[in-house]
Amino acid sequence: MWRFYSHALTFLSVGLLLIATGCRSGDADPPPEAEVEADHVEAVRLERVDLEDFAITVDTAGPGTLTFTKSFPGEVQVNQDRFAHVVPRLPGIVREVYVTLGDHVEAGQLMAVLESRELAELKANYLDALARLELARATYEREARLYREKVSSEQEYLEARQALAEAQIALRSAAQKLLALGFSRQYINALPEQPDSLLRIYQLRAPIRGTVVAKHIVQGEALEAFTTVFTVADLSTVWVDLSIYQQDLARIREGQRATIVGLDHQEEGIISYVQPLVEEDRRTGLARVVLPNPHGRWKPGLFVTGQIVIDRKAYEVVVPRGAIQTMDDQPIVFVPTPDGFVPRRVQIAAETDSLVAIADGLAPGEPFVVQGAFTLKAELEKEEIGEGHGH
Repeated sequence: MWRFYSHALTFLSVGLLLIATGCRSGDADPPPEAEVEADHVEAVRLERVDLEDFAITVDTAGPGTLTFTKSFPGEVQVNQDRFAHVVPRLPGIVREVYVTLGDHVEAGQLMAVLESRELAELKANYLDALARLELARATYEREARLYREKVSSEQEYLEARQALAEAQIALRSAAQKLLALGFSRQYINALPEQPDSLLRIYQLRAPIRGTVVAKHIVQGEALEAFTTVFTVADLSTVWVDLSIYQQDLARIREGQRATIVGLDHQEEGIISYVQPLVEEDRRTGLARVVLPNPHGRWKPGLFVTGQIVIDRKAYEVVVPRGAIQTMDDQPIVFVPTPDGFVPRRVQIAAETDSLVAIADGLAPGEPFVVQGAFTLKAELEKEEIGEGHGH
């Protein structure tokens, strides 16, 4: 019946905390709210509450900092800095396709092979220019020797030198056309040793490391030049584009932390870019967060929410949200007194999902129930109902 005695040490600790609090406050007048609570509200008697079973915890009110965040809608996008289209720079017929959608490719990996008549002509022009250069160089060297020996005329020597210069220009032009198609200088230098059957072969290789996310090519297809046949995206990182309401744009800046919340996971990132222009159709700005995506959880096209810290502010009294209860549509906290736990009205200055700043009703250094306030409220309401039935 008297569980109070079985927890005497716990109640004594609360009493000592109250005495200590009274000693610290000296002869100061009690808070105005304390008078209201004593006159109008019953206390939850200590002997009627099992502190251990109900997990009632008392703490001392003190300062704290509230972090204010705001949520913004967003969408996961492909990292456009690691995104590439694979296009043939010449028309041709598709002979082999080596990759398909979803395949992972390394930079330089062979993706498809085309046969191109135009490429064969360009290679042939280069080989022809190379042969003409060799002939022009031999002619020039012979004419230069004969001119020094006074056997050949100066006119013949000058014509041979001009022919050599023109052959050099023609070879450089033919080589530049091949370089513009993506062939390396080493590949071009090796063309004279290449068999004729390979002159028309045009290889499409992956420009970057990544995943094939689009494919528009089939074997036997006739392709036009500069047609996008593959799209490769490096999905090891993604962009998250957040839509920022115009009234919040002044508080969003590069370098701020943002927590991106998806369907089943969340991750913190840094805002790397804030769009300087406002979109006319929606009147919103854009803030971009780059997220690592090693496991592929962040899939382009997913809608997400970005939580951005927009302000931090310190207060003299901050309590956990669970310490705040509502009675008669007013916020209250429970404070321990010699008669039991008493609800006291408080005025809220600010609040977040987890913390509440108190403007009035609870002073720094005062004890209050930090855990178990809901249980005390239920006990108090049960007592009031019992008294009503007694009448």
